[in-house]
Amino acid sequence: MHISLDGFVAGPKGELNWAKVDEEIFDFVGKRVSKSDTALYGRVTYQMMENYWPAAADKPAATRHDIEHSKWYNKVHKVVLSGTMKNAELTNTTIISDNLSYNINEIKQSRPAPGGSGSDEILLFGSPTATHSLIQQNLIDGYWLFVNPVILGQGIPLFAGIKDEIKLKLLTTRQFSSGVTELNYIVDKK
Repeated sequence: MHISLDGFVAGPKGELNWAKVDEEIFDFVGKRVSKSDTALYGRVTYQMMENYWPAAADKPAATRHDIEHSKWYNKVHKVVLSGTMKNAELTNTTIISDNLSYNINEIKQSRPAPGGSGSDEILLFGSPTATHSLIQQNLIDGYWLFVNPVILGQGIPLFAGIKDEIKLKLLTTRQFSSGVTELNYIVDKK
């Protein structure tokens, strides 16, 4: 998830024009994303993705990233957190509208064991409202953040509604030529 130095994941109206994304970041993210077979979205982010990615590879000006991500998006199992969407006729998509903790834990239990074949990760894309719900129910096992060299001053915060301290353990960092820094944390459950 892209985040500003002061902790915002979007501007006040959901703007992302401040987030730096280039081929170096696309390549780095693409390698990790391609290993996962489950993507989690909030309704708004899912609808934005559905409007672009299924046919992105077919566009005349499609980039290598567009082609690769479109192929991945079309085969990945999508999980959408929404109280208003229905599951009718959605290919390879599961809607979770209630019992968030139970349903997410069921999906986690069905994942491959760490170190086995396939990826045991469920990647959450964007979706600050969904992220807030997952944080509040202690359902996030790690944070993969791309800290952008910008201070927004206002916007949609990543960490909202947190009642208890969450301890993290840093796994990796990487500095990109654009000035973006990747921070990869797992939640320290000790």
